Amino acid sequence: MAETLLDYETEAAHYDRTRGGVPRAGAAAEAVLGLVPPGARTLLDLACGTGLVTERLTRPGLRVYGADAAHAMLRVADGRVPGRVVRADARRLPFPDASLDAVSAVWLLHLVSFSAEIVAEAARVLRPGGVLIATVDKDAAHDVGSDIDTILRPYRSSGAATDRAELITRHAAAHGLAPAAGTHFTGHGQGGTPRGTVRKLRAGYFASWFPGDAAAVDALATALAALPDQDRPRADPRYRLARFVRQG
Repeated sequence: MAETLLDYETEAAHYDRTRGGVPRAGAAAEAVLGLVPPGARTLLDLACGTGLVTERLTRPGLRVYGADAAHAMLRVADGRVPGRVVRADARRLPFPDASLDAVSAVWLLHLVSFSAEIVAEAARVLRPGGVLIATVDKDAAHDVGSDIDTILRPYRSSGAATDRAELITRHAAAHGLAPAAGTHFTGHGQGGTPRGTVRKLRAGYFASWFPGDAAAVDALATALAALPDQDRPRADPRYRLARFVRQG
């Protein structure tokens, strides 16, 4: 996807290892499948990346496809779901109108400034009764109440987040998608450490919610460096999956 904070062409080589690996992917896939209607026959996994989640979206009678904009990610994904991945912008999908039963967007909407366009395109390709399943409020999920969060919380701002649940719900309603019951899942291996948080802070990983200047970064880094157990991971986040049903 364009306008994301990371270069996913270069991230592909180590993406799975640094993002919780199989346990995190398995939890995400199980949660998504739990929201897909029993009679669904087709599912498109948007921004499928390396396909680690996509290959686990399996159940009898369900054919799963993946789409991503990064060549390097798709090369890995094609080894996992061969012949069922396509290079595509999530705003311009190579699928006809009303042709899919489900669309999933896991860890995508928080990365882009055009979440409204992605929701609109998902609505276009969904059949009546089809579902859009997407993570929302991702950055907020990383506030697990730890000592790290006590330091970061005064600087956190969700106002600019493009995956706020209420915002995505408004986008969905504008395109005939009605909210339905969702779920949560654990982001295994994503618990932060003080040392790792400092490294990410200085690298700009938190740009989606932290507008601070260099002086603020230095102040936060100093406070984080004073915490005990610098390399002990704190609690894993609990991600929220929202579901929206295409109206007939």
